[in-house]
Amino acid sequence: MTQFTIRPATALDVGHIQSMIMELAVFEKLEHQVVSTEALLHEGLFGARASCEAIIGEEDGQVVAFALFFHNFSTFLTKKGLYLEDLYVLQSHRGKGYGTRMLARLAQIAVERECGRFEWSVLDWNEPAIRFYKSMGADVMPDWRICRLTGATLTAMAER
Repeated sequence: MTQFTIRPATALDVGHIQSMIMELAVFEKLEHQVVSTEALLHEGLFGARASCEAIIGEEDGQVVAFALFFHNFSTFLTKKGLYLEDLYVLQSHRGKGYGTRMLARLAQIAVERECGRFEWSVLDWNEPAIRFYKSMGADVMPDWRICRLTGATLTAMAER
């Protein structure tokens, strides 16, 4: 019988996470935007000023999924929230309920930490993911759009 377990990521998982980040980027057709390296990812997860956390999903001891998350803050709720940056299950291990279990674990973490919200984004063309999230009870926020500054635009704004 197959056993699926979820645990906090360790420094030894960085290579697995980096590999899945690359697979996710290819799936989302955004691989040209990836500048992530194992060293940068290690610093973000485990460095002196770590800014995110991750959980790992394992099937019979083999890493098959990850979720990377961090805390944000809601001024309306005046509570921290949990923001899921990426959730990825290897293609060969989909359809087994692992994504649902990973989201449930993140929801547990949010409740344990007294978060007011658990949020994430989904690409508007990713209909299977949207259906999956809705089936779990998530609201897809139709009136909200993500705004982003990066690279030269971010630097120019900072210089204003």
